[in-house]
Amino acid sequence: MKRALHAEWTKTRTVAGPWWLLLGAVVLTIASSALVTSLATCHTAGCHTDTTRLSLTGVHLGQALIAILAVRFLSDEYDSGMIRTTLAAIPHRPTAFAAKAVTLTGVVAVAGSIAILGSLLAGRIILPGNGFTPAHGHPALSLADWPTLRATVGSILYLTLIALLSLGITAVLRDSATSTGAVLGLLYLFPVLAQVIDDPHWQRLLHQIGPMSAGLTIQATTDLHTLPLTPWAGLGVTAGWAAAALAAGGLLLHIRDA
Repeated sequence: MKRALHAEWTKTRTVAGPWWLLLGAVVLTIASSALVTSLATCHTAGCHTDTTRLSLTGVHLGQALIAILAVRFLSDEYDSGMIRTTLAAIPHRPTAFAAKAVTLTGVVAVAGSIAILGSLLAGRIILPGNGFTPAHGHPALSLADWPTLRATVGSILYLTLIALLSLGITAVLRDSATSTGAVLGLLYLFPVLAQVIDDPHWQRLLHQIGPMSAGLTIQATTDLHTLPLTPWAGLGVTAGWAAAALAAGGLLLHIRDA
């Protein structure tokens, strides 16, 4: 396993593509979060706004680049034929796949931490100037506050799970364009359907089973009783999607020709 991890890390750090995608994900997440928070205002006491969740809105867009990175983590090898070299060097395919998953988890966790903490910092700086002050019932964002800390850690875990979900789907489909379309469709389709369906029961169900809509409940810090799932249960749904994708992808990688 150590040899496989070293090989994956070497490939990752010597290719420019993954680093540009990671940088893009960090910048996009922070920039879009800052834009959303700059547009929000609170002129009177009693503004019922979840400032933590508001400050983490950029995850909705940043996750797309994380997903694309994860797809390319494996699909580039299929596209170039390098997958045969990888599997020849590491004949035990589950080990090779696990090494990819571990390496991907590491780089996404680091980039995700920077993106999430940067978004919270932007919110902490911008929101007080827009009226979100202690006088209006909104203390400054702080990791010393448990719900904010839970949302922060949970958002980092969420981005990591999205990366693993994308890796698993790519192992199943192997093609870069098809895998990217499948992952992004899976992420964004459920929220769109929930918006166009009028039945409250089906809306709630779609929010409960969608990997994005369920997983991002981890960001909520207020009005938890209105959520379709509790925050950790929602993140558990995303983890279930990721585990299923990895299991299917690992099995197919093991039994079929490269």
